[in-house]
Amino acid sequence: MRLHQLKLDFIPEQDRLLLRVSTDNQREMRLWLTRRALRLLWPLLLKTARSSPEIALQSNPQARDALVGMQHERALRQSNFANPFEEAPRELPLGPEPVLVARIQTNRDENGNLVLGLLPQDGQGINLTLDNNLLHSLCKLLQNAVAKSDWDIVLELPTLLTQAATDDAAAPRTVN
Repeated sequence: MRLHQLKLDFIPEQDRLLLRVSTDNQREMRLWLTRRALRLLWPLLLKTARSSPEIALQSNPQARDALVGMQHERALRQSNFANPFEEAPRELPLGPEPVLVARIQTNRDENGNLVLGLLPQDGQGINLTLDNNLLHSLCKLLQNAVAKSDWDIVLELPTLLTQAATDDAAAPRTVN
C-alpha cells in the first residue's frame, strides 16, 4: 500500500496531535502524538534531514544549515498542501480510536529513505517510508500543528531566510 495523504491537527481537548495517514487502497491509520513523542520525533527528523550525503559532506556548519534550508524549501514547493484531507469512508486497520504513539523506531530502506515506525506500547503501529520530500513535508505539518498548540515548543529547521539574515547581520558594512 502506498501513502495517499497525511493530516496533522492539534486537538485541544486531548492536548495531543492527531496524525491521520490515508493510503491509496482506502485505509486510514490514526495516531496520537504527545509532547513526549514529539520531543523524541523532532530530533530524529532533523538528524535525517542533515544526514543526506550532499549535506554530510560539508565541513562548514553554516553550509550544512543552508543546504538543509534549500532542500526544505525545494521539498515544500513540490508538496501539495492546498488539497484538503479527503474525508472518505475507509477501512481502519488499527481501529476507530487513534493509537497512542509510545515508541519510535527508525531504519533505512534499500534506497536510503527513512523508515519511521510510530508504535504503541503494545500492539500494531505503522511504518512510514519518508523520502526527502515527504520528510520535509512532515516537518512542515508538525511545525504548523505545534504552532496551534499551547505547548510553548518551537520546531525549527534551518531556513534560507534565517541564514541570509544571519549572514547579513554579521557582514561588515561600508558606508561611502
